[in-house]
Amino acid sequence: MPYTPSNSEAHWQQAWAEAGSFTATRDDRPKYYVLEMFPYPSGRIHMGHVRNYTMGDVVARYKRAQGFSVLHPMGWDAFGMPAENAAMEQGGHPRDWTYGNIATMRDQLRPLGLSIDWSREFATCDDAYVHQQQAMFLDMLEAGLITRKSAQVNWDPVDMTVLANEQVIDGKGWRSGAQVERRELTQWFFRISDYSDELLSALDGLTGWPEKVRTMQANWIGKSRGLQFRFDTVDLPDFPQIEVYTTRPDTLMGASFVALSPDHPLVKSLMDRPDIAAFVEECRKIGTTEEAIETAPKLGFDTGLRVRHPLDPAWELPIWIANFVLMDYGTGAIFGSPAHDERDHEFATKYALPIRATFGQPGMSQEQADELVTAAPYVPLKSETVTYVRGFAGATDQTGDDAVTAAITVAEQGGWGESVTKFRLRDWGISRQRYWGCPIPVVHCETCGTVPESKENLPVLLPLDVSFDTPGNPLDRHPTWRQTTCPKCGGAARRETDTMDTFVDSSWYYARFTSPGAATPTDRADADYWMNVDQYIGGIEHAILHLLYSRFFARAMVKTGHLPDAACEPFNALFTQGMVTHEIYQTTDAQSRPVYHLPEDVSDGKLADGTPVTVIPSAKMSKSKKNVVDPVNIVSSFGADTARWFMLSDSPPERDVEWTASGAEAAHKFLARVWRLAEDVQDGPADPDLARAAHRAIAEVTKSIETFAFNKAVAALYTLAGAIGKSPAGGESRRDALRIMAQLMAPMVPHLAEDLWQMSGGTGMVVDAAWPQADPALLQDDSVTLPIQINGKRRTEITVPKDMPKDQIEALVLADDTVQRFLDGAAIKKLIVVPGRIVNVVA
Repeated sequence: MPYTPSNSEAHWQQAWAEAGSFTATRDDRPKYYVLEMFPYPSGRIHMGHVRNYTMGDVVARYKRAQGFSVLHPMGWDAFGMPAENAAMEQGGHPRDWTYGNIATMRDQLRPLGLSIDWSREFATCDDAYVHQQQAMFLDMLEAGLITRKSAQVNWDPVDMTVLANEQVIDGKGWRSGAQVERRELTQWFFRISDYSDELLSALDGLTGWPEKVRTMQANWIGKSRGLQFRFDTVDLPDFPQIEVYTTRPDTLMGASFVALSPDHPLVKSLMDRPDIAAFVEECRKIGTTEEAIETAPKLGFDTGLRVRHPLDPAWELPIWIANFVLMDYGTGAIFGSPAHDERDHEFATKYALPIRATFGQPGMSQEQADELVTAAPYVPLKSETVTYVRGFAGATDQTGDDAVTAAITVAEQGGWGESVTKFRLRDWGISRQRYWGCPIPVVHCETCGTVPESKENLPVLLPLDVSFDTPGNPLDRHPTWRQTTCPKCGGAARRETDTMDTFVDSSWYYARFTSPGAATPTDRADADYWMNVDQYIGGIEHAILHLLYSRFFARAMVKTGHLPDAACEPFNALFTQGMVTHEIYQTTDAQSRPVYHLPEDVSDGKLADGTPVTVIPSAKMSKSKKNVVDPVNIVSSFGADTARWFMLSDSPPERDVEWTASGAEAAHKFLARVWRLAEDVQDGPADPDLARAAHRAIAEVTKSIETFAFNKAVAALYTLAGAIGKSPAGGESRRDALRIMAQLMAPMVPHLAEDLWQMSGGTGMVVDAAWPQADPALLQDDSVTLPIQINGKRRTEITVPKDMPKDQIEALVLADDTVQRFLDGAAIKKLIVVPGRIVNVVA
């Protein structure tokens, strides 16, 4: 019979389902929780999904075979703007669009044969999930983990909602493409900044995480030590001082100006001046992200006000308003030292402000240092190897961090400043002015103020009778939904119409999977057993915010009693996989504009009508570039196992993998070859070499799966297949090797492995078989392969017993046909045997 996966894959999936093979149970076995980052239900799975979930499936099946009780669930990150956009563009309701996509994607994923416990499936827009998220919000509000305050936000003027920093791309809204503006709104915040130090220090203990991810998180949290001090103002009795925080107090003698945020209290007091009001309005046209601020032109406004330098009261500095100073970092005010900060240098150059060097290169005079820092292009001076040319007593004989410490000491001794540690991490604003999200369970009462909803009234569900024909939040326009009763006084009240940031939904789903049907956010017995996630798998694009928010949320759930203390760090190990890429096929139209073509429309470098295409090097799969390969088509054509095998075999899993038609065909051919090996079992002798090859494969595949080197595991299985094909073994000797092959392949190509297991006489299903153990005695190889060099070039090799004497090796070398052919009758001058390593022949 030929290898026809369409006949067997559906059969085995049905057999596993009927046996309940992947239902997670809390029992006496050691547990293992493997989780891939759950998908957004966009409507189609892509090859990235195939790669991500295949990797997790390998781990889940392997751990199950090792005797673990495995939790491997699936869910859907289902709230968010795309569903609202679809409702606007196509009509209908976001709920229908979302659940329709979930059904489609579930049907696309199931044929992959993933060992998922589908009984635990949920979507974050399910009423039950909304209920428990709202209950947890109330618990966290009571515990002091949530606050409501006014803050600067990124505002999308088209979608009319707040955007998180990562939703602002090149200064524009990720969905609308509109230029993001800066607005001040009253928002709900998780107080994640209270945990800055803990979240930072705990990174050292996450040894199962990639170093690059820990570094990215550390940089985002951004701990810095600096000086907080005061400038006395000149003739401003209502604002006698301006407080400033700096990490570079050693450059204070190079100060040229003080710059305030457009939202600084002093600036707000000046808004009756039309020129200042106009400038502040201009500043609001850029977002609050670092990218937006760094890339925007540096704009300033001279208020005409001044401050006195703390080290010299006669030295006055101008007060400017600057668009690059944020109110929610530091104090909302900075001093500019243009000689030693590129941003300050750009600003000072633009507005002709003084540029004074505070230090220079060894041997420089003050004039030489000033000339260096005012010349174009800007040359930053490294403070680690400097000579001070304009310092202040007690801080001029140090370099680097020592100079900062010395400057802080001078300020503290002088009583005009103190050492302060600050973090870049800001509180997490979760308010979103949109419909398709989890409602925030609070009400606004004219008598009682802002009041938490009663838990008895949960869940607060979204109304279904809404329209999207007008931009903005439909909840604000709904005629009745906002009207409610105050749970405190019983009077009339208005519901909060902001919904939660979707990052909230994805920050605790891993905990909900431990007991998805519980009437509380978690069932503590289940959470105590299953947590933590032993292996988390997902894309590097989530390395900062999703993981950081999840770490905070786990701490919040511990504090509110929903998780055990040990779950403060919810993910023991993290793996970030590479992307799946593909070539791009392009022609041009009559106006020389690019036209892209699907891979299936191109054959031998041409379209069906013979038009040649330009092949652009492989890039991330993109619908706009039409280099997307549909996994459903691949599974239909070659089978799920081929798609899985290719995703695992072509490159290390942390790197990008290029999908090629030839690669898929090669994977399919190999699996068909394994099928034929199992079909062709004749009577024959035992073969000790085959047994050794099988046990070497056990050792190599085990090690490779444990270290996420799946491509190495695949290579070991190719080697074992070759050994089986070449071996003279027959009967039970051959079947034993095939059963080992089936067990080792089962995590990767589970359907073929079941066929192989049955064909070679395995008992039951291979999914229930224990992982094979390598016999140490069979791992000892009694032979060695020696390369043979002739006149310095490797020409052939021989395999000999390890203990073969040198004279016998020499005789074998001289009798070798390849050696004689390359010698071509020349006399041998030297024949050197290096035991266990190499043979050198010199003629």
